[in-house]
Amino acid sequence: MGAIAVTSVLVLSGCSTFNVDNARLSTPEIRDTLLQDKAALQKDIEPLAGPLTLDGAIARAIKYNADRRYRALEEAVAMGTFEAGKFDMLPKLMASAGYRDRDKDLITRSVDSVTGQPSLANPYISSSREATTTEIGISWSLLDFGQSYYAARQNADRVMIAGERRRKALHNLILDVRTAYWRVVAAQKLLPLLRTTIADSEKALQDARKAEDDRIRSPLEPLRYQRQLLENLRLLETIEQELSTARIELANLTALPLNTDYTVVEPASDINTAWLNQPLDKMEEVALLRNPDLREGIYNSRIAQQETRRAMLKLFPGLSFNYGAKHSDDSYLINQSWNEAGIQLSFNLLGLLAAPAQMRLADAGVALADQKRMAMQMAVLSQLHIARLQYANTARQYERSDAIAQVDNRITQHVSNQADAQKQSALDRISQQSAAALSQLRRYQALSNAQAAASRLQATLGMEPTIDAASDMPLASLTDAVSKSLQTWNKGQLPEIESAP
Repeated sequence: MGAIAVTSVLVLSGCSTFNVDNARLSTPEIRDTLLQDKAALQKDIEPLAGPLTLDGAIARAIKYNADRRYRALEEAVAMGTFEAGKFDMLPKLMASAGYRDRDKDLITRSVDSVTGQPSLANPYISSSREATTTEIGISWSLLDFGQSYYAARQNADRVMIAGERRRKALHNLILDVRTAYWRVVAAQKLLPLLRTTIADSEKALQDARKAEDDRIRSPLEPLRYQRQLLENLRLLETIEQELSTARIELANLTALPLNTDYTVVEPASDINTAWLNQPLDKMEEVALLRNPDLREGIYNSRIAQQETRRAMLKLFPGLSFNYGAKHSDDSYLINQSWNEAGIQLSFNLLGLLAAPAQMRLADAGVALADQKRMAMQMAVLSQLHIARLQYANTARQYERSDAIAQVDNRITQHVSNQADAQKQSALDRISQQSAAALSQLRRYQALSNAQAAASRLQATLGMEPTIDAASDMPLASLTDAVSKSLQTWNKGQLPEIESAP
């Protein structure tokens, strides 16, 4: 008892010494973590050499974008879970060792099995005070094997789901990059013109205010003039603000430093409408077979079906096999080493009560997954028709915006010539410059919308650059793969679909 009391005191004192309290993050810890994350994000990123092209922007986003890396790691974790889960199907090989010590001998008495009277023999010792035991054995449960088998198949489907989610993230990333890239093109093209027009408007506004103070003309005329200038300034500043964030958005998507002063190359701005000539039934087939959301729904249905089989396994008795080699240095044992084998059959009778509820739950899970998959099929078809219609509409809007921008540019040239010849007022010239800048902005907006609609249609069809292990590909090779993919897309070619057997 004294030893137990001393041990209890030591344990209690140890618990009080190693007390765990709430630990608030310190500022140095937060700063160190942020610096480590920043260094990890910028590690092995190739600096931009020269102007940024659309192919290069998409390739840099695929290789370096943080969300893209997260999806790749998510798939790697799913693969690791699948690989580790396969070992659960193997038998368990257990090794153990133990030591015991008694302060008194284990002394036993016996009674006569017939008379029930105490045996005449003296009490005897059947075990030594100290003994060390070792054991190595193998155990295998048929029920655990079945559960692990179906769990491994579910994990295999989850790996496929992670791959489909990575594809979907790739589609969204390409959509975001293409949209942001054309906004940067618009900003690069329009911001110098906007700033020049704003400076001219500010100068004309100062002249108008001076004319109002000098009372050279009627007071209403300078005020109307000022109001028109202020409206133009508000419009121009709104356009400038809208375009000013595009460079930061593209830099963030392509893992460039946010304060990088880079230039972009304006690609050919013709909108290819070859996709509108593709048979609609063929596009529907491709979308249903390749769309990542629908494929994920099919994998989820398979997981629900495997869960039903796992629930059915619980209705069967558990059969386990055991075999082990044991050893003890107890001096009272005649055979200190021996082998032991056994077989055990167990069945939870009360588990039968929950079996109907578990089966109903599993069947409901299968029905839910099937219904979700069927709803997703209708959603994919709707997305395809809507994306195709949006692509056609945005292509027409771009053609119209481009024609308006060209007309405004010619009008601006004529007004500027007349203003230089003093046949037009400065207000007319500034107003026309503002209208021309707005037309150019609408042209680039229509172009960006058309590119976004093309990416949306491409994502609905499940088309992405043909790349394997993108994180391991050199940036130049990845850029070539993206370029070939965009060329295929611009040709309006559907991917080859494996024919049904």
